[in-house]
Amino acid sequence: MTGGYDGLVTERRGQILVLRLDRPEARNALTGPMMRGLGAAAREAENDPEIRAIVLTGSGDRAFCSGMDLRVFAEGGSVGFDNPDDADAYRRLSAGELAVPVVGAANGTAVGGGLELLLGCDIIVASTEAKFGLPEVKRGLFPGGGGTTIGTRIPVGAALEMTLTGDPITATRGYELGLVNAVVAQEKVLDTALGYAERIAANAPLGLAACKELVRLSVSDSALAASRLKEWQSTVFSSADAKEGAAAFVEKRAPVWQGR
Repeated sequence: MTGGYDGLVTERRGQILVLRLDRPEARNALTGPMMRGLGAAAREAENDPEIRAIVLTGSGDRAFCSGMDLRVFAEGGSVGFDNPDDADAYRRLSAGELAVPVVGAANGTAVGGGLELLLGCDIIVASTEAKFGLPEVKRGLFPGGGGTTIGTRIPVGAALEMTLTGDPITATRGYELGLVNAVVAQEKVLDTALGYAERIAANAPLGLAACKELVRLSVSDSALAASRLKEWQSTVFSSADAKEGAAAFVEKRAPVWQGR
């Protein structure tokens, strides 16, 4: 099953939704329609109980995403959202707040808004040729779309180096810092990301949502994480899936998750 929006291709692979930024001639730079498409697709994924994970990647071998397409916007392209729910879903995708786990497949370089979008992914697979950077200070700006949260993913000293110098790092350096989970040959990036997504999708949806929210909160808002932990404990440990997980273990069979 395939489909898409202007500049964005969507493909359903079993329980995984693949979203591919598709403007390789422009280094997959983001346009308004692409952002609206990402928001709509993310919202649909959250509302579809059969989708257990998202893989986000780009077309071509040059870039995952080079950030906002300033040329298109300068020519009057709109960045607005017609649907406020899509706008909220795009924001939550970028902030790592979607209930559905997201695996980033960085087929190439991600800079500026492209890296900010990648930071919303829970696991990142990168091409050996990829580079990552937040060059905004070189242009009189700062990474105001979420890039300043990079210190929650890598050591603060390295985060400050990237944001204050604006210089990019290699995929290997990203792996050393913990930004990237795996560095593989470019032709293996998508398959490796799909492998992560398949392993994630095999697990219980409520448990996944709890892990995703609580692990992220633990490094950004420990007080809220403690509060939400109690709520998640009540929800997950009394769920049908918790009972199913125990029964499947005792009966030595694969569990059948219901997401409730």
